[in-house]
Amino acid sequence: MADKCIHNVSFTICICVSLLTLYFSYEIPLCLCVFLQSLPEVLGSHLVRVQVKACGLSPLDLKLLDDVGIKRDLIPVGREVAGVVLQVGAKVSFFQPEDEVVGILPLDSPCSGLCDVIDIDEHYLVQKPEKLSSVCAAGALRDALCAHTALHTHARVAAGHTLLVMDGASSFGLMCIQLACYHGVKVFTTSHSPQQHTFLEQLRPSVGVQDPLVAKVIPVFNGPSELLPAVLEETGGLGVDIVVDSGVRLQEEESEEAKLLPHKHDIISVLGVGGHWVTTHKDLQLDPPDCRLLYLKSASMSFLNHEVWTASSAQQGRYLHILKDIVEKMSAGVLRPQPKEAVPLYEATVIMESVQRHQKKKAVVQL
Repeated sequence: MADKCIHNVSFTICICVSLLTLYFSYEIPLCLCVFLQSLPEVLGSHLVRVQVKACGLSPLDLKLLDDVGIKRDLIPVGREVAGVVLQVGAKVSFFQPEDEVVGILPLDSPCSGLCDVIDIDEHYLVQKPEKLSSVCAAGALRDALCAHTALHTHARVAAGHTLLVMDGASSFGLMCIQLACYHGVKVFTTSHSPQQHTFLEQLRPSVGVQDPLVAKVIPVFNGPSELLPAVLEETGGLGVDIVVDSGVRLQEEESEEAKLLPHKHDIISVLGVGGHWVTTHKDLQLDPPDCRLLYLKSASMSFLNHEVWTASSAQQGRYLHILKDIVEKMSAGVLRPQPKEAVPLYEATVIMESVQRHQKKKAVVQL
């Protein structure tokens, strides 16, 4: 399986001399294994063989994999990919060799995106615009998909709505802000540091009238108590139509990072009548008083899980339409992700360790 092993404090890394791919091991905590992966000579009817140019790294949700029944000793690492088509199966109709493509590997994919060449079903890929770089596409696709799912699929955003985005300086928050402003939504957001506050206040669109993207930036680094009065002041006491959070603080005494998150009661309080709250908190539970407040406002709440797009084929056509819309908006400059410095493949194991430990939220590997 491997020609030699290199040991350090956190990882056992097995390296092969041929086609390399990266996997997370269940057997050894925080272990990444790199080993030989061979591809079949005959390509499946609906498969596309892609030479990977860039791969995005995000934390593995092992609990989610277990919940959906995916149990393996090795879990592929890196699922957001951008590359060039080398070969197509007999029944592939969407692509041809030399097309530039981008997509997200499904949850049950047997191969890692951190590989020179991979085989992927054509229904998980879309054409990549020529002006959009592979690094930018692979690095921002996941966050842009989350933002699109939150605003369109869950919140049914429309022109004239008011939106509160928590932690607008994050990759996900920035995508939400830009997508909402494109559709004529009035946006408020929170900042977690003075540097983020300045950055958010200076956000401008790349085209059109150069008005600020954010109507009001609310600082919460001195304490989240400023959130409710600031939102009510800006909305004339009515509250906002939509809230998209980046996590929820469940207890009063938590880590310093968690203290920047809003309490669930504060989020419900800033919602207007008929408002909608989209939460990224996986295990959120509402107490009876919180449910009562939602009822009084005729408001609703939904959980954001973008993985449903690749976990089920029920709305595959809609999913591909969303991906195509995202990459076109990124190419046109409507969605401008924060620049990410691409790292070489030999640094992938170290970077993935930081990502999995949540020391780094996102990384992009250039192959």
